[in-house]
Amino acid sequence: MDGVLHLASPDPPIGRNTPLPVEAACVSEQADDQTLLRVDSINKQYADQVVLANVAFDIQAGEIIGIIGPNGAGKTTLLEVLAGILPAKSSDVHWLGRLLPPSRRREAMFYLPDGVRPYQDQPVTRVLSFFADVYRRSSDEITTTIQAVGLTPVLHKRVHSLSKGYGRRLLLALGLLTPHPLLLMDEPFDGFDLRQIRRHRRRLARRSRYGPHVCPCDSSIAGC
Repeated sequence: MDGVLHLASPDPPIGRNTPLPVEAACVSEQADDQTLLRVDSINKQYADQVVLANVAFDIQAGEIIGIIGPNGAGKTTLLEVLAGILPAKSSDVHWLGRLLPPSRRREAMFYLPDGVRPYQDQPVTRVLSFFADVYRRSSDEITTTIQAVGLTPVLHKRVHSLSKGYGRRLLLALGLLTPHPLLLMDEPFDGFDLRQIRRHRRRLARRSRYGPHVCPCDSSIAGC
């Protein structure tokens, strides 16, 4: 990830009111070898400390990518810059060959930060229902997601009372309920044992295979 790709796109940038071209990344067989997201160069520094230098990579439609590195390596910073949350010296991101400005990235990506628990005073079931309503998910999809991540025992507990492990499961469930083509997750498997990690990776792979793909970030899991 230290090399720089000097690539030029023949297409103009995606305008403010232009519909984001996400359909081409979905169930079409041609999407399997299509570059969905291309990062030409990301550079970020705080004062005189360089955090990210010439980061460049591609993500293909249906691909699952893991970002591996020790604490302080810049993994979270990379995801926040990529998602358009954190400004950077340079952040050249292309979506299906067209420049995607930070203001439009929320339409293509859903970012789940590490250690955040939404609506802490609400029961887990209400938080899940709210997300499902926002993204127009069916009751069957909610049930399947709950079962997949093992949230059934804590559905009526309030979010603030969840253990670390169940808090992670809730965040993973919320990510699976989103329809965004790209799912960015910071430390998604922290607190899971190896058997649970394998099961959740299979779940993410199934989600990825039919269009949306996942870019998990975890410093402790290789081969994501």
